[in-house]
Order: sequence, then structure tokens, then C-alpha cells
Amino acid sequence: MNLGVVGNALYPDIPGVLTRLLAVAPTHNFTLSTDKDLADLWPSPVPILDESQSLDLLVTFGGDGTLLRGAHVLAGRRVPIMGVNLGRVGFLTTAPLDGMEDALKAFADGNYEVESRLALATTIVNDDGEGPPDFTLNDVVVHKGGVARVLRFRVTVDEEVVGQYSADGIIVASPTGSTAYSMSAGGPIVVPGVESLVVTAICPHTLAVRPIIVPASAVIRIEQLAPYTDSVLVSYDGQWDTILEPGSVVCVKAADEPIRMVRLGTEGFFDRVRSKLQWGDLSDREKV
Repeated sequence: MNLGVVGNALYPDIPGVLTRLLAVAPTHNFTLSTDKDLADLWPSPVPILDESQSLDLLVTFGGDGTLLRGAHVLAGRRVPIMGVNLGRVGFLTTAPLDGMEDALKAFADGNYEVESRLALATTIVNDDGEGPPDFTLNDVVVHKGGVARVLRFRVTVDEEVVGQYSADGIIVASPTGSTAYSMSAGGPIVVPGVESLVVTAICPHTLAVRPIIVPASAVIRIEQLAPYTDSVLVSYDGQWDTILEPGSVVCVKAADEPIRMVRLGTEGFFDRVRSKLQWGDLSDREKV
């Protein structure tokens, strides 16, 4: 089986992790290829991952950010992702570092399940037409760069105007991304199996705006209204961004293909919410 490897090169012991992976790969007849950022960290040369090559699994070493980068590398290809957590929370990851070898064995033996997660396809429309789509798993955020300043937006869903927003920004999240930036901005938690998109304003300058949930079939358009300000950005999964030119429109919809995430054992979504996000945790309160 062909395994692609994406990792966080800043993790202190990543060379040791890659050495472990290289040692276990022959046991399961894994052929490895690597993200170029890791190329110099292997104990012996491993071919560079070609984004067009056939893969049976993509393994990510890091936290959720690394897994999101791996999802972008796949860009809708029907390849499952197994995240090995080297970070702090690792809400999206499959296994902890000390369980890496067991997780790889389970995959090789077919003892796993695959969760399909709705992803987002985003295009920017301007005077030159519609640009190529960007593929994200969590969210797309339109926001101000530089000096903090309230922006004005018009948001439409399937060409019906939702309303005008005065806010620091607008988040469009997938169900997977509902537990990320959108949740921090007051948005709802959406169970991953619910096919939907979430629109959340960041610090809206009104008491009348609330997050909304729309069908996954919807097309969401975000347009900055005059007076325009410089350095309005569109951020994708918190990993990269682009400048939004005045008069441009950000169009977000569900991607044609979901992201496929490897799951092991019986841990469910709410188990992860409780253990990783401390849902309902009152342990710090004193007994009275």
C-alpha cells in the first residue's frame, strides 16, 4: 500500500517519529512518500510526495493544523487521512503518538472505519471573472488584516439576501469546522453527519445578529460593502490567506468530494468533545 506522509517539521522529535515509521513500514508492505518539508528529516531518503500519485492512505504527524494541511494536499481525492497527534488537543486526529504502530496495523488489517466529512469549495469573483476553487475542511473566514476595524458585508444564501453585517468578519464553516473558530465566535456545534454550512459573524456590532445554519446544497456569497478598507483577507482553514480586492465576492459551497477520516475503536464524536474540549466539565468548581 502507498502511504503519503505530511508532518509538522517544527516538532522537536519529528526525526524520531519518522524513524519509527520507516522501521514499521516493511511489516505492513507500506511504500512511503513524503511531504517536501520533511525530506531532510528522514534517516534515509524517501521519495517526495507527488500530489497526483496514487495513495491508499495519507498520514499526518502534528495537530489539527497539520491534518488540515493534509486535507488541502488531497484536494478532494478519495484518500483517507489518519492523523497522529503530536500537538496539544488534536481534536481531528485519529491516534496519539504512542498508538501510532497499533493504528497503522489496524489500517493494514482493515480494522477501521472511515468518516466522510463535508468539505468546502471557495471561489472569488471579481471583474476578471471567477477564480479557481480553494479546498478546505474547516472554514473560510473573511476578515480585516492590520488595524482592528469594523467591516460591512452583504451575505446572501442562494441569491436571497440574508442581511447586511457590521462585524470584524464572517466565518463560513463546515460541520467539522463548527468546533473550531466558529465555535469560539459563538457559533453552534454541528454533529459531523449533519449536512449543513454554518455562517457566523465575528464580533457583530449589533445585538440582532445570530449564527445561521443553512443546507449543504446552498451557495453562500459574502460581499464587502463600501466604504472599502485595505487589507481585507480571505483565510482558508487558518493555514493560508489571500487579499480580497474591493468589489470582489467570496462564494462558498460544499465541495463535490468529502474528506475521508480514519477512525479506530468505538470513540464517538461526543466522546471527543468531552475529552478534548471539556464539554460540561465542572471539575474546577468547588463543592459547596
